[in-house]
Amino acid sequence: MVSIRLSRGGARKYPFYHVVVTDSRNRRDGRYIERLGFFRPIAVPGEETLRLDVARADYWIGQGARPSERVAKLLGEFRKGKAARGAAKSAKPEAEKPEAEKPEAAKPEAAEAEAAKPEAESAESAESPEES
Repeated sequence: MVSIRLSRGGARKYPFYHVVVTDSRNRRDGRYIERLGFFRPIAVPGEETLRLDVARADYWIGQGARPSERVAKLLGEFRKGKAARGAAKSAKPEAEKPEAEKPEAAKPEAAEAEAAKPEAESAESAESPEES
């Protein structure tokens, strides 16, 4: 039977797990069919703790692979987190709209500066015929 489970790596007291698709008769850290991602339970702040290829996991589950209890829990957490990240991304443009208005307020000042430039250029062009 094919299963989706964690394969341990990393150093002593610093675990790192690969999420793999493997034959259930193989050893825990032995040969695998496909690696779907990783799980780092002890992560340094700013590091990614979980990465999974959910599409491939769904494919293997559709083919009859059984996820271990921990992998099933991680898949659920990853899907929820991905949905939350998607909701956060959709909320950000609404928050950015007031910020977008601020540069528009700066545009009239820029227009005034541009209006002053042609006056200076016309003064320079008036001086240049005298030099010829």
